Amino acid sequence: MLAALGEDHSESDVLRLALHQAVADLGGLGGFVHVRGPGGSRRLRLTTAAGLPPSISRMWEDIGWDEALPPARAARSLGTVWQPATGIPSGYVPTAATGVVAVPLPSPDLPLGVLSVVTVLPDPPTPAQYAFLTSLAEWLSGVLQRPAAAERETSPIWWRSEAPTDPRLQQAFNAARVGAWDWDIRTGEVVWDEAMQRVLGIDPESFDGRIESWVALVHPEDRPWVMAGTEQSVRERGGYSSEYRVCRPDGTTGWVEARGRVVLGEDGEPARMTGTLWDTTETRLAMDAAGRALRHMSDAFLAVDAGWRISFVNLRAEQLLGSSQLITGQVLWDIEAVRTSGIEQRCRSAAAQRTPTGFEVPWPGGGRWYHVRLVPVPDGLTLYFTDVTERRQRDAESAAAERAAAERAARMEELTQSLAKAITVDDVVSAVAERVIPPFGATGLLMMSTEDEQMRLVGVVGFPESSRARIAEVMNAGGTASGEVLRTGVPKYFTSREEYAEAHPQSAELAALVGKSAGAVLPLIVSGRAIGACVLSFDTSRVFGKEERTLLSAIGGLIAQALERARLYDAEHARAQALQRGLLPRALPSVPAVTAAARYLPAAGEGIQVGGDWYDLIPLSADRVALVIGDVMGHGLSEAATMGRLRTAVHTLAGLELPPDELFASLNDLVSGFGDEFYATCLYAVYDPTDGTCVMARAGHPPPAIVDSTGTISFPALPANPPLGAGTPPFETAELRLPEGSLIVAYTDGLIESSLRDIDTGMDLLAGAIGRHLSTAWGRRPHGNLKPVQAVQGELAEGAWEARDEVEAEQLLHICDSLTSALVPAHGFADDDAAILVVRTRVVPHRNIASWTLPDDPVAASQARGHVRRQLAEWLLEDLVMSTEIIVSELVGNVVRHARGPIRLRLLRSRTLICEVSDGSLTTPRIRHADATDEGGRGLQLVSALCQRWGTRSTSEGKCIWTEQPLHPESHVLNEPALLDVL
Repeated sequence: MLAALGEDHSESDVLRLALHQAVADLGGLGGFVHVRGPGGSRRLRLTTAAGLPPSISRMWEDIGWDEALPPARAARSLGTVWQPATGIPSGYVPTAATGVVAVPLPSPDLPLGVLSVVTVLPDPPTPAQYAFLTSLAEWLSGVLQRPAAAERETSPIWWRSEAPTDPRLQQAFNAARVGAWDWDIRTGEVVWDEAMQRVLGIDPESFDGRIESWVALVHPEDRPWVMAGTEQSVRERGGYSSEYRVCRPDGTTGWVEARGRVVLGEDGEPARMTGTLWDTTETRLAMDAAGRALRHMSDAFLAVDAGWRISFVNLRAEQLLGSSQLITGQVLWDIEAVRTSGIEQRCRSAAAQRTPTGFEVPWPGGGRWYHVRLVPVPDGLTLYFTDVTERRQRDAESAAAERAAAERAARMEELTQSLAKAITVDDVVSAVAERVIPPFGATGLLMMSTEDEQMRLVGVVGFPESSRARIAEVMNAGGTASGEVLRTGVPKYFTSREEYAEAHPQSAELAALVGKSAGAVLPLIVSGRAIGACVLSFDTSRVFGKEERTLLSAIGGLIAQALERARLYDAEHARAQALQRGLLPRALPSVPAVTAAARYLPAAGEGIQVGGDWYDLIPLSADRVALVIGDVMGHGLSEAATMGRLRTAVHTLAGLELPPDELFASLNDLVSGFGDEFYATCLYAVYDPTDGTCVMARAGHPPPAIVDSTGTISFPALPANPPLGAGTPPFETAELRLPEGSLIVAYTDGLIESSLRDIDTGMDLLAGAIGRHLSTAWGRRPHGNLKPVQAVQGELAEGAWEARDEVEAEQLLHICDSLTSALVPAHGFADDDAAILVVRTRVVPHRNIASWTLPDDPVAASQARGHVRRQLAEWLLEDLVMSTEIIVSELVGNVVRHARGPIRLRLLRSRTLICEVSDGSLTTPRIRHADATDEGGRGLQLVSALCQRWGTRSTSEGKCIWTEQPLHPESHVLNEPALLDVL
């Protein structure tokens, strides 16, 4: 079928048909044909493609001779190559392809080109298919090498050396002024027709038929490149085409275009060149008019043909790319400025898509920017280069101004947000130092507040500590810029120290004292009242522009509002803290039964940070002690006041020796009377050191953590009573027996509960923190018991209880700090108020306790005195025998006369001598004021005079009357005047 093609088909038609046959025979997806460049070029250019999308065809447009792609390998090896798709870079073939087979188009020297097919079969082509491709390539090479192939494709019929024989064609041939010529390259003889003679203006009789005579007609300016093009065509044995000026013998000048083709002789060497020549003067004049307009336009303009060769450049383009004589005819990418500009890919994309496009690029070496506009045309591409450097500079300046405005707005917004979050005066100073000093390049800040017509430094940044007192002194001496802005309300700006000294000579010392060179003094005014001044200082001289002054004035207003709010907060906060300190115990009492330590952490937030958490340690009779910790829900002054009322009530009720359940019943009535919006949780425990029992009750409060002497940590299952103010009596209690040295860790829910964890998780964390502290801080005995404090600090002499309590209290404070740091968030405050009370228990040794049962008979007083004498002698307390005998005689006598048995007497040797008389009656004795003539009624007066305190408490069997006498000898006579009065 291919052999049947007529000679009227162009080379492109032949290539396309041959490629379709190759793809069909191999059952491939598509294919392409590459042709080698003219002369000895070693690059393959894509000329024909079929069956492949443009995105893939573009990848094969230009292939170097040494590349690893199949066409290059086939050209180098002069043989057929099949390369699997796995060895081809991604994007060069469709995903369904299995490989590419390439066969060179043979010629005597280098291959004319390469024909390639994209295959889809899993195996390489068969030998028969290889043979077909080889024979197809040989046939195609022969077609391409026919002498007149180029003429038939690109030139009109008058490229033939002989003139047409048809008269009508001859008439048209002459009218078009197209001449034919034939040049013998070896002899230099030229033969041309009459039409060509008329175009060149030559007299046939005077033409000598030499090529030199023809060359002499070429315009001297065009002659060099015309000759160079001719020699190149002969050397490359290819086609020839050029347009140039001729100088006719009659003195006129015109434009002609010559085209020709090299014809090889029998020896394969160039023998002749034949072609045509026609007059293009009129066309050229029209083109020159357009060319002049393009050539002198302000934008750079150039045109390229389908092979990317430059065909036209204007003057502005010559300034960018080089002289038109040097670059016309060159491939666009061979010009260094274009190659380094990075526009090649975009140009190729625009040409492939055939759509206009534009973009901006920096031009190499000049620091300028150009907008490149690419417009595809039928035979190539046109490019316009518009210098946009100044426009970009204007845009950049405008963008910079917008950014500066945006930065100023953002700076103001950031400062506003920071000042809005500032609570205290220190927060305001920190916000100004962080948000104002760096953006303005300042190096110092002075914040002053007016109080009682005096200025006080409330914030200093960037000044040495040693100079601050002197700065404050000079500012209050008068004649300063800050004093002036406070009076006038107008900011002051100083560009140098000399300017400040000239404006304020009375305080010239201040400029040297602060060590700065420039400054801005801003008045701080709220509601028309000056509350202070803010000074920004700079190390170097500085001129403040109008816009900068406006911004600083606005910043001064923001600072003033924040400072006034912070001053009010600080004052209220100081009052609230004083209230909090007054409501909580300043120090826990030192008692024999326990050693205790506590910590209170206010809630985080923007409030005044006082709340309703409280704790207490209340001494009771017989060395017993009451432990209490509670929480009024919420925090604020109202809750703190309620907490103070509850704490007072607990002290009062505990002094009545009420058991925990009865105490809670009274507290519940009290809280209920505060209103529906008030309720409180509370843990109340009474510890008795004589037997180690602890009676506890909780009302809506988390249970305490108990650490026994073995180090075991537990949370006792106490009855869960409702919070005070939300429940009704009775309240349930529980009794625990605690070994000596046990720890009771009581706390409020703010310690273990937060928005990030529930109460159960918090209790687990608390237990873990206690365990870690005990294992690292106290250590353990070999058998597992906790070391007592004496083992850590050395055995203390009996009676040195003050030193012992001090050591133990320090240890317990360390536990409090360790637990709060482990459970409270890292920022230092919990979500809610948090209080913790840690108590270490002690048990009274049995040798310090003595008790007896007495008969319900008058003889009981005598027996009681005998027991007292013997026991006090054993305890080496003989100096207390007389007073103690009187006390027990009166107490026992009262029981015999006014109450009922059974009667018990108990003595406790502690920090005081405790005497207890118990009976089965609930009648409470009261002191009477006997007249001088009364024979009785002075017993309890006598008891009160002999002891430092006394009282009664209810028991399960009745009541107990107790007294306490100091053990220090100097304390025995403290009540001697009262005793004499009684006697």
